[in-house]
Amino acid sequence: MLSEILARIQQRHRTLDYPNGPPPPLPRLFRGRPSIDVSRCPDGCRQCAEACPTGAISLEPAARIDLGKCLFCTDCVEACPEGALTYSGDYRLSASNRSDLVVAAGEEPVLARALDDRLRRLFGRSLKLRQVSAGGCNACESDVNVLGTVGWDLGRFGIQVVASPRHADGLLITGCVTENMKLALEKTYAAVPPPKIVIAVGACAISGGPFLMNPQQHQGAAGTVHIDLFIPGCPPHPLTILDGLLRLLGRIESEGRKAPPNPGGAS
Repeated sequence: MLSEILARIQQRHRTLDYPNGPPPPLPRLFRGRPSIDVSRCPDGCRQCAEACPTGAISLEPAARIDLGKCLFCTDCVEACPEGALTYSGDYRLSASNRSDLVVAAGEEPVLARALDDRLRRLFGRSLKLRQVSAGGCNACESDVNVLGTVGWDLGRFGIQVVASPRHADGLLITGCVTENMKLALEKTYAAVPPPKIVIAVGACAISGGPFLMNPQQHQGAAGTVHIDLFIPGCPPHPLTILDGLLRLLGRIESEGRKAPPNPGGAS
């Protein structure tokens, strides 16, 4: 017992200070919010859009990137002859509406906003989520699991992943919702008592990800259940997921373009 106490003293405090302190340092190769510098785009060049495996880049009538489809790969960057596409270190990617994930070049993003006052009183200090892997590759699921480690300690915000939908306030969905998982997702959603919220984590849960046009999947969860928070990425970094959850609960104020409050939990 004494050796365990000494080891704990030597380890010291390991939980991140975020959001009260600065965010943790991100890996050198971290790919955050992508952007297009249209001033460097030659007329008629469509190489980036043609290289994108999910059609996340559109150039007409204006250059736009759909973060809900983006896999954060480097195909577009490598295809662009002028280096107009870059990835920033901005981990703040979540949005309350699907349309807010489509960002035009040079436009400020609309970040996720807090639930309305009634739902914040219900969930702001204690949010229980049932995680549903609806056909994921386990990458998003792994990064969600990281939030439960001592370094991140998701429980200090009152957010916990629970085993039963009957004990949950909402769902956290990963995966593209395969045909075999659609009914299971519907039943799990129905088992959560209202009011409830739903969070889609990762490109697969938002749009189908790399399986976008596969007939054996349903192009994300929005066609099956109402979504209150979209967290893009393939997979999203744990900091991106945490940032989205805290914005939903009003623990972090939203920046960027102004948008109306998020009513959320409509079902």
